[in-house]
Amino acid sequence: MSRIAYVNGRYLPLAAASVNVEDRGYQFSDGVYEVCEVRDGRLVDERRHMARLKFSLSELRIAMPMSPASLSVVLHEVVRRNRVRWGIVYLQITRGVSRRDHAFPPAGTAPSIVVTARNLDLAGAEKMAGDGVAVISVPENRWERVDIKSVSLLPNVLAKQAAREQGAREAWFVDRDGRVTEGSSSNAWIVTRDGKVVTRQADHGILKGITRTVVLDALAAQGLKLEERAFTLEEAHAAREAFITSASQIVLPVVKIDGRPVGNGAPGLIASALRRDFHHYAELS
Repeated sequence: MSRIAYVNGRYLPLAAASVNVEDRGYQFSDGVYEVCEVRDGRLVDERRHMARLKFSLSELRIAMPMSPASLSVVLHEVVRRNRVRWGIVYLQITRGVSRRDHAFPPAGTAPSIVVTARNLDLAGAEKMAGDGVAVISVPENRWERVDIKSVSLLPNVLAKQAAREQGAREAWFVDRDGRVTEGSSSNAWIVTRDGKVVTRQADHGILKGITRTVVLDALAAQGLKLEERAFTLEEAHAAREAFITSASQIVLPVVKIDGRPVGNGAPGLIASALRRDFHHYAELS
């Protein structure tokens, strides 16, 4: 079965789906996106993803292309048409199509919207989580508003490629003070030797991950100690556990940072438990 994409009001075979060459997302990265986990054919935390989408659009002064209710119908329909049981649905909204000019296009220019969905390898993901993954560190070189989920991701792309070339799954950005901000496509966490779970506070320096938010709820419900603050790379190297969170990876234990083992070099108990229990705290729609 060929995959189906939604593009500006039409459901099309993926091979036939396209946008105008003067779409501002293509020429300026002038747009935002969301990635939502699909579990048993249902969207995970759709409400939270839509709230973050509205925030990103508002910060960039891009209009919503349709009502939230209509957008929800489109998301679910793309999932249905692609027969996605366990995977992701991807949504992108740009400022639209206009003659190339850095300034905003004329008032009334319609935003462009694209939605795709695909299955992921569930068995492979569970094996990866069981083994744990490696991360590397790279210098922080992004703009200061990474809390906006913009499609402008070139530094993230280069960081991810650097990780893959070193046999790692993820790269953590480290600022000039030696503090970890986040991963190229994930939020970063450690568990200290005395059992405190630490992740950077949700400021302009990180994306306020939806999976991150659910994990915070899980930690509170389970009475685990949490510190929302920046942690250094040295703290990460000395941690008992480390893990990353994202919609496509849920909670993924980290067992090696820059070639050095984390803790005993195996997935930690807290990270593994958070992954196991995550969907008890998430919302399905």
